[in-house]
Amino acid sequence: MKIRKAIIAYKSGSQIGKSWAERCSCELEELGVKVLIGPTGANDNPYPVFLESMHQEIDLAVVLGGDGATLGAARYLAKLGVPILAINVGGHLGFLTHSIEECGNTVEIWERLLSDRFAIERRMMLEAKIINVDRGLGDRLGQPSGPFLCLNEMCVKPASPDRMVTASLELEIEGEVVDQYHGDGLIVATPTGSTSYTVAANGPIVHSGMHAIAITPICPLSLSSRAIVIPPKLTVSIWPLSTDDFSLKLWTDGVIATSIFPGQRVDIRMSDCQAQFIVLREDYSYYQALRQKLLWAGARVRYPNQHRAT
Repeated sequence: MKIRKAIIAYKSGSQIGKSWAERCSCELEELGVKVLIGPTGANDNPYPVFLESMHQEIDLAVVLGGDGATLGAARYLAKLGVPILAINVGGHLGFLTHSIEECGNTVEIWERLLSDRFAIERRMMLEAKIINVDRGLGDRLGQPSGPFLCLNEMCVKPASPDRMVTASLELEIEGEVVDQYHGDGLIVATPTGSTSYTVAANGPIVHSGMHAIAITPICPLSLSSRAIVIPPKLTVSIWPLSTDDFSLKLWTDGVIATSIFPGQRVDIRMSDCQAQFIVLREDYSYYQALRQKLLWAGARVRYPNQHRAT
């Protein structure tokens, strides 16, 4: 791997993340790499500056934070094919990251990258666009219509500061109406996102090595409303049914992307670009990650498997 230009994003407000970023920057600069560092968080977005300053010629992105910081990096860098090394410095769950303990020797990490002793894991992403069914609506509103990218999930649900709004939505797949949902909203997730908001909404866990789309209702007002998993190349359309509710939003990875008004719909499909993650560990296990991150306890009484060869 040739590393000429690198960016380092650390979690906003994390002193340990900032210290790691400064250390990594010094080490990379000693190797002749041009480096830019910056904080990333709810109120900080370094990527427009990164991309403008580097002329979009970035060879490596180091993300020092949790899953939120990693998701933000993927939304900006996937379309450029930039590999992301994510280290859980100052984060919490860290499903998408290496642990801070296994990355303590950063000098060795740069040596491994330069000598191609690593793997690249590519993960599916979703893309959403707002479609104006009322042709003149978009011109009057002047709102962004996309495309919007996500690594975890697209979510269509209301955001109101003064009341809990029930969303009335119609789900359409490849032009065919599937069902209508009344509740808190709908989640359209990738396999990566199936262990995030989707699993919290009692949706399915989908292996991250698959390409599929999981659609999960959030707190539906009908017991017949269930999650569904569909092939990745189908287009999912979500229509707001209310004619006077202006609180509906499109959320990408937990961040508000834009509003959805009556007379519009959201079209969601698999993106042509994929997030690329650098994998350093040689013994990574998806199932071990599920057990550790989701705290799976299994049966209360553990039985030895006497038929398994030792």
